[in-house]
Amino acid sequence: MAILNILEYPDPRLRTQAAPMTEADFTPALQQQIDDMFETMYDAPGIGLAATQVDFHKQLIVIDVSETRDQPLVLINPSYEPVDEQRCMMQEGCLSVPEYYAEVERAVTIRLKALDRHGKPFEMECTDLLAHCVQHECDHLKGIVFVDYLSKLKQDRVRKKMEKRHKLQA
Repeated sequence: MAILNILEYPDPRLRTQAAPMTEADFTPALQQQIDDMFETMYDAPGIGLAATQVDFHKQLIVIDVSETRDQPLVLINPSYEPVDEQRCMMQEGCLSVPEYYAEVERAVTIRLKALDRHGKPFEMECTDLLAHCVQHECDHLKGIVFVDYLSKLKQDRVRKKMEKRHKLQA
């Protein structure tokens, strides 16, 4: 396994729309990509990672919201819909926007449809943190970063902070 490089905002590659996976994509290389993404997410540390964030532009997400990090969830070609109108604000962070957190409103409960790591379809109802995380990671597959939900002023502040961070690391 390997720790992958996580793209950081405002890297334009984070705006790439991920392509759906096809039957031909289910190869040993995909299994390795999934394992590497889990290792990267756990190392970061985070609770979710979309393939877009590691410059792999396919519809693939890894998630583990458990405290013990023993409930890995692989989502391939995920889609979801809110179960009802109930929404809530929750503080979000992002591995692509390190050290920045903001309140984002999302559906409390969603109905998720996806393929597992072997291409088997499944459905599940997700609530609270898991629902929030799924929605956040699905946004990445569409080229959306959570700061896009913030005011223009806050977006500009985050962009400047991240650009300064990148200059200091160079």
